[in-house]
Amino acid sequence: MPKNTKVTQREHSNEPVTESVADLLSLEHPMDYKSSQMSMGLSPGSTAPVKALIPSPDPDAEDGRPAWNNKLEYILAQVGFSVGLGNVWRFPYLCQKNGGGAYLVPYFILLLLIGIPLFFLELAVGQRIRRGSIGVWNYVCPQLGGIGVSSLMVCGFVGLYYNVIIGWSIFYFFQSFQYPLPWAECPIQRNGSQAIVEPECEKSSATTYFWYRQTLNITSSIDDTGGLNWKMTLSLLVAWILVCLAVIKGIQSSGKVMYFSSLFPYVVLFCFLVRGLMLKGAVDGIAHMFTPKLEKMLEPQVWREAATQVFFALGLGFGGVIAFSSYNKRDNNCHFDATLVSIINFVTSILATLVVFAVLGFKANIMNEKCVVDNAEKILGFLNTGVLSKELIPPHINFSHLSAQDYTEMYGVIKTVKEDSFDQLGLDACVLEDELNKAVQGTGLAFIAFTEAMTHFPGSPFWSVMFFFMLINLGLGSMIGTMTGITTPILDAFKIRKEILCVACCIIAFLLGLLFVQRSGNYFVTMFDDYSAGLPLTVVVILENISVAWIYGTKRFMQDLEDMLGFRPYAFYYYMWRFVSPAVLVVLIISTVIEMAVSPAGYNAWVEGAERFHSYPPWALAMAYSLIVVAMLPLPLVFIVRHFNLISDGSNKLSVSYRKGMMKDISNLEEQDEQRFILSKKLSEAPSPMPAHRAYLGPGGTQEMTNTNYGTIVENDLWG
Repeated sequence: MPKNTKVTQREHSNEPVTESVADLLSLEHPMDYKSSQMSMGLSPGSTAPVKALIPSPDPDAEDGRPAWNNKLEYILAQVGFSVGLGNVWRFPYLCQKNGGGAYLVPYFILLLLIGIPLFFLELAVGQRIRRGSIGVWNYVCPQLGGIGVSSLMVCGFVGLYYNVIIGWSIFYFFQSFQYPLPWAECPIQRNGSQAIVEPECEKSSATTYFWYRQTLNITSSIDDTGGLNWKMTLSLLVAWILVCLAVIKGIQSSGKVMYFSSLFPYVVLFCFLVRGLMLKGAVDGIAHMFTPKLEKMLEPQVWREAATQVFFALGLGFGGVIAFSSYNKRDNNCHFDATLVSIINFVTSILATLVVFAVLGFKANIMNEKCVVDNAEKILGFLNTGVLSKELIPPHINFSHLSAQDYTEMYGVIKTVKEDSFDQLGLDACVLEDELNKAVQGTGLAFIAFTEAMTHFPGSPFWSVMFFFMLINLGLGSMIGTMTGITTPILDAFKIRKEILCVACCIIAFLLGLLFVQRSGNYFVTMFDDYSAGLPLTVVVILENISVAWIYGTKRFMQDLEDMLGFRPYAFYYYMWRFVSPAVLVVLIISTVIEMAVSPAGYNAWVEGAERFHSYPPWALAMAYSLIVVAMLPLPLVFIVRHFNLISDGSNKLSVSYRKGMMKDISNLEEQDEQRFILSKKLSEAPSPMPAHRAYLGPGGTQEMTNTNYGTIVENDLWG
């Protein structure tokens, strides 16, 4: 240690010396944190370890913070949080809509540009500071501490309606234990001796009718609440009980649950893929899926939707990623974790897409064959009544064994000859491509299209049970991450038993979630999905990026990463965090605002057996926009109260493990000096939550870049 430091002066002088964190860390020569005397507990100039003030060899274990039992539990937790229902019912839809295989190109590019870098950033800050989202951003930049509060608010909104979807899956799961499946056929109404098909079902389809009428019992507009749907209320209660049991012990319980909830969906997906490839028409669906429409890559909308999907697929901004990583050891290789989880997420999306389009290809062939049979019967009727001449029918066509190709040929001849009166015949073209082009997503894919396809599977109840059990596990993995993003910041800030907090959160969430299990509840699910998360989360993530890259400093952050990981991250991340990712996020925010302004605000209502678009009434529109305002309100509020010193920012409440690490470094100081060292009120003595131990040499590694004092960023309000 240099002789002119204040700690050394104290050893040779009786004069009082005021020590500070800044003084202790401002060594004249760069130090390697991994091998430094501070890290190893060595006295200056010695090679043998000495007894530290706090004897525990593991500073990460000293703060009493829970830790993952092993690395596998942690990876499974991150995978379970990031891989969710969106991989199954959102990604395949976007592929189909945006050029098939061509969509994978912009998606993968944006995964590299914003997905992995921002995921790495969240993992790193959580692991370094060992706090939830609120604590992390209070440390990095107190005036932007509202970032953590906003992410907690969004987690709350999303958790409310996301668990309703798990409730729907639970209902379908239990309904699957019967043969035939209850949505396989339309119900029959008996009027005396007559038996007629339910008109509403006949107008739509058996699966659509079961979803809207027998499951949701939905009203025809959002204005008509219709009262509670008791079946969905019970399902929601079961869903919240499952979530509560999974998170009640924190990561000690959720880590065990993840072994099953994260791995089981892959077993089901592989089973469905093998079974799907054996079905007639599966190859048609997969070929349609991956036939690239390269011209689509030139459309800005494709890139915007790819960026949005990357953004939400990894769970950025929710706080769950930060919360999970905060239970890691400081030297965990979070760069490897970020890359691994991102790749697993991408591969899972591809696997789910293969499964979905193999099954939808089978369904398209079934529906096309049905179309051919129905229209062939119409043609036979026209032939028998003399509307059509039998000479129009090619001689090789056999109506008892009519193929799709034969029907297409016959359809073309009739259309050419009867050009003037063809529309009056009411014949359909029955083109397989048209069936494959019918894009479905979200609940329409899971609860209507996929369920209809499974009714044609041999042993359909088994496959239905497997499918909805997979959806329950996918949703449960995401809900565990969402709940952790809520409970971890609260537990960090208040001394509350985690069991009491988890039970209280689940009870409150269930009561608030009753909004979504009214007969009109599906319309509110749509509203929350469209408005509560999209724009607020994008703003949260760009502020996270800016606070680290431009306020805390990319150079300083890269140096912290080098000290923490033991190696210097690639210069690629320096440029991504500082320039590319913020630029992409700004474009994404602008395009989202434009889309919200241009697109009509409304929902698809179920009216007399068909979906019809309805605009939101004024009160519902006000509610939708208030979701955005409430989620983003903490950002300006916290900035104002911190900027004008209206409340303490709490930044002097250092991470316990970090504080004890500092206490080790000054083990030769007396107790009163230690307290003054940690709690010094002087601005220049303010400790950084990410201490710098070595000068970072920039992306090129040739020119030393100096760090700025954290105190100059937060000004005089740092210590309240």
